[in-house]
Formats: sequence, C-alpha cells, structure tokens
Amino acid sequence: NTNLNTKLSISPAAPKVEFQFDDEKLRRLGLERSQVAALVDGYLRGRFGGAVIEDTEQLRVRAKLEREAWQNSDSLLSLQIPLPGQPGNPRFVPLSAIGDLKVVPDDAPIGRRDGERINQVQAFLTRGVLPEEALKLLQKSLEEDPIPLPDGYRYSFGGDSGERSEVVNDLIGPVGLVMSLLLATIMLTFNSWRLTALAFGVVVCAFGLSFLALALFRYPLGIMALVGVVGSIGVAINACIIILTSFQQSPSASSGDREAMRDEVLDSSRHIISTTLTTFGGFLPLILEGSQFWPPFAMAIAGGVLLSTIISFYLVPPAYVLLGAPRDNRIERAQLKAARGALA
Repeated sequence: NTNLNTKLSISPAAPKVEFQFDDEKLRRLGLERSQVAALVDGYLRGRFGGAVIEDTEQLRVRAKLEREAWQNSDSLLSLQIPLPGQPGNPRFVPLSAIGDLKVVPDDAPIGRRDGERINQVQAFLTRGVLPEEALKLLQKSLEEDPIPLPDGYRYSFGGDSGERSEVVNDLIGPVGLVMSLLLATIMLTFNSWRLTALAFGVVVCAFGLSFLALALFRYPLGIMALVGVVGSIGVAINACIIILTSFQQSPSASSGDREAMRDEVLDSSRHIISTTLTTFGGFLPLILEGSQFWPPFAMAIAGGVLLSTIISFYLVPPAYVLLGAPRDNRIERAQLKAARGALA
C-alpha cells in the first residue's frame, strides 16, 4: 500500500459550539460581552504571566486551566466568572448563569476552478514512493475497476503530473535561445560549420544517453530527471570539444593523419577521463543518497556524462575523418607564413 493518508477539500464540516448570552442577566450583573469572552479565552487558551530563563533563552510562561476542567459542556458551563465592583471580596457566578451553549452547524467551503466546483483529493505517500509510480498504479486500478460518476461529474489528475507538464513547458520555452547561443559559441570556437555539426551530433547523443542511463538503472522520468537531462548536455559536450581542439592544434591530425589523430586522442584522454571521473564522483553521493528525489537528477547528469565520454572517444575521430578532416584556417595561414619565411 503506497498511500499513507488522504485529504479532501470538501468534507463534512464539524459542528461548532456557541455560547449565547442572556443580555438581561448580563445587564443585572454588570458584565459586558467582551469582558466575559476575554475571561473564557484566558481560561481555555491561557495568558502569559511571566518568563523563565533557560540557558540563554527567555521562555514566556502561559497559565491556563487543565484540559479536564473544560472537557465537556457541563465543565464549560461551570467556569466561574468574577463580578465587577468587589475587589476585596470578589463574587463569582457560573457561566451558565449568563447564557447557554448551543450546537450550530458549520458550512463546508467549496473550492472552484475555472468556474467549476471541485473536490480536491490529496494523497500523501509513504517515503520512497514516487508520485508518478503511485499514479500509474491508481490509473491501472481505475481501468480495471472504474468508478461510476453521476452526470456532470468528471475527474482529472494533477499534482506531480500537472507540475511536470508545466516544468516541461518551462524547459522547452527557452530551448531556441539556448541552442542559438550554443551554436554561436561552438562556431566561434572551431570556426567550421562541419565541426559545429559534429559537436551538435554529440549533443544529441548526450541527450539520448541521459535517458539511457535512467532506463538502465530503472529510475522514473520525473521532474528532477528531466532537469538533469537538460543539465547534462553542457557537461557532456566537454570531451568532444577537447578532442576537436587537439585535432585543430596539430597540423598532422587536422589533415586526417590517422596515427596523429590517435596520438592526440591518447594525449587528451588523461584530461577527459579525469574531468569525467570528478564529475561522476561529485554526483555519486546524491546517487547513493537513498531517496527517490535526488538520485534521478544525479544519474541523468552523471550517467549521461560518463556514457557520452565513451561515445566521444569512438565517435568523434571517425566522424572527423568522414567529414573530410576540416582544417583550421589559422593553421593554414601559419603554415603558409612559415613557408614564405623559409623561401625568403
């Protein structure tokens, strides 16, 4: 049973107990409504009458009647009300002498959404149960044993599923701007459309590999997992940038020399592996945290970075060769300048 407790927004309202004053008796005894109400409030809720010092903190002391003294209606009506005008020898009358108790009904509030009356049912789950998993069980149960609803009634699901759709819309909204900035950054870095396309291919792979990491370790696709998938893209492309940059800085590798490219990948592997391991290790405590909140987020980032790094070692060099080994114009200019200097 994944459900721990449920709560309805529309529920039968508990009746209230009201004390109705007899104005004639109040007038003869010289009492006021507000005066009696303040006295009864002091009896039931208490009044502050001093303070005590505990360590370095000052705690106020509240004095009130013990609960047994006003637990039922007879006890409430027996509360003593002092009469005014006799400070030396005060007289008291019971509360029953100036009025009586009456039980009155209370109205249950009805919530509305878009002009329709709604009854919101909230389910509080046990620790370690994701709302999405519980919702799947509930939907399956409703399909197998549907609840007949009267005419004009319908039900819909909110909570985590509704919040997730809003988060997805918020994440998709700025995607165009983010991808434009990413394209401009990569283009300015490599100064080549083909290398930019190759880097974007790694971005697509990283996006899919984050979902693969979640599927391999059986994590549900919740809100935090989606945030982690988006966050993994910027970190996962790091290996691709390092490899392509090393190719551009080597004249032999930039011209498509296989052995030179292999040497550049091996030289860059130390930096890539160390960066990947530190990133994965940084998220490892969240993965092992044990709850169902942070591990999907951490696995989406750490797993996507780890798998995309492996893909970068085997995808980027062959794709670089297949794209025609685009050369860096700066290297060509440097080589041409060096050749002219040698001829001079």
